[in-house]
Amino acid sequence: MERVASTNSPQPVIAIALKRDLDIADLAPANNSDWIVVVDKISDPGNLGTILRSAEAAGAKAVVLTTGTVDAFSPKVVRASAGAIFNIPVYEGITIEEVGEIGFALWGSSSHEMHNSSNFTTTDLSGKIAIVLGNEAHGLSPNTKLDGWLTIPHAGRGESLNVAMAATLLCFEVKRQHDN
Repeated sequence: MERVASTNSPQPVIAIALKRDLDIADLAPANNSDWIVVVDKISDPGNLGTILRSAEAAGAKAVVLTTGTVDAFSPKVVRASAGAIFNIPVYEGITIEEVGEIGFALWGSSSHEMHNSSNFTTTDLSGKIAIVLGNEAHGLSPNTKLDGWLTIPHAGRGESLNVAMAATLLCFEVKRQHDN
């Protein structure tokens, strides 16, 4: 086990599984209470695993990964997801534009004030929406075609939150609004 496992102290269990082949068109008939998370070029496996865990815990219908995002099924992401990856559909190689084309309102996250940005707790996030998260170092391109930008106000001097922590706050705010 130690030779084939990717950790220093592996658990005494190993499995090989087929990965589900998902098509973005499957999300098109989502109803008005469904919401998803879109991850754009996230590079850290721990961040992606945490995002998967938070999205699943908050009730997202799916997580969509753009090309250039770390492999969702790498051992580090699977471990960081704490099993969430087995409970939420993960769509790979999809563009942000494709998500918008199937009827999701696109809400990007930014730690900076952007044109059409609003506080995440005062923005109406009900309905068929997608929370869009950008790369750890560069965020989302300001040219990304979105319905709006969400900001998370903070009082400290830090420039921004970790993307996985921001995702957690946003996911649970969407859950709160959808539950009301």
